[in-house]
Amino acid sequence: MAEKGSTALAGVVVFAGSLLLVIGLVNIFQAFIALFADERVVVTRENLVVVDITAWGWVLLISGLLMLAVGAGLLVTQTWARIAGIVLVCLHAVTQIAWLGAYPVWSVMMIALDIVILFALTVRWSEVRDRLGGVGESTWGSPEAGEYSAATSERTPPPLV
Repeated sequence: MAEKGSTALAGVVVFAGSLLLVIGLVNIFQAFIALFADERVVVTRENLVVVDITAWGWVLLISGLLMLAVGAGLLVTQTWARIAGIVLVCLHAVTQIAWLGAYPVWSVMMIALDIVILFALTVRWSEVRDRLGGVGESTWGSPEAGEYSAATSERTPPPLV
């Protein structure tokens, strides 16, 4: 029964990594549009405003590249990608809350996907790494990682099982 649960969680982590790759590609695509067609015209009742969105294009490009790197890292079960993914997804959810008034359906959908990704990145990471075959990194707080000796400040080897 435990193996079935870890298989499902491994699938959710692969989904999270793939989703971050897709969101990163969408951000990069939107960034190129914002950088190449960087002037927008906004019409209000009293004014005609020209807005330059070059800075927003650079923000989208950088966040898209970060999401691509984190998504690729998640697919090979790197712990740094897990930590960076949690931070990026939290920032993405906060950004979507800011856009809630302008695009309510899209924002709610993105927040829901962010919650699924956060669940995948925070639940039973060691089981997922074992199932997907993580590359030689120790997990947080695992007994296999060894312990530090208080007297000598040296690391003792993990117990043999």
